[in-house]
Amino acid sequence: MPWNFPIFLTWMRVLLIPVFTILFYLPDSWLDRQTVNWAAAAIFAAAAVTDWFDGFLARLWKQTSEFGAFLDPVADKLMVAVALLLLVSLDRTYVIFAMIIIGREITISALREWMAQMGRRSSIAVATIGKFKTAAQMVAILLLLIGLEDFHGLNLMVIGNILMFIASVLTIWSMFYYLKMAWKEFEH
Repeated sequence: MPWNFPIFLTWMRVLLIPVFTILFYLPDSWLDRQTVNWAAAAIFAAAAVTDWFDGFLARLWKQTSEFGAFLDPVADKLMVAVALLLLVSLDRTYVIFAMIIIGREITISALREWMAQMGRRSSIAVATIGKFKTAAQMVAILLLLIGLEDFHGLNLMVIGNILMFIASVLTIWSMFYYLKMAWKEFEH
């Protein structure tokens, strides 16, 4: 296993998942709920930033590796899945959104693995729609983690769930886009 700073950042994201989760199970006498919400949002935001930063540094410093390419999306999907499950359990978002997003991630990950085994992984590279989906999803999760219904006159719960709906629609759309790209490979 190669070891460099970008991979270290990815491992830090993985290690933040239990810390992020444990926050929600601490006794109320240790931290009040809103402090937990803000701390969880800060951890999630840090994970999102390091997700972008580790890839940027790996390319910049020419430290890309197969292991890093494997671990990075695993760390992302784990953090998003855990956040979605926590938000559903806290009744801050809808189960259907979590099912759509997690289901798509599993489907596309399996598709990418299958395509890679066939030497055709590049045919389903990340598309722009996937980036929009990720942006909507990350902002939605962040707002829902904060969980305020009145933040300077804004209802973060409503805005977060609107963005979660948009992310879910883009999730389905991007999944069909990737499946279509894969299908084209087999028509030849």
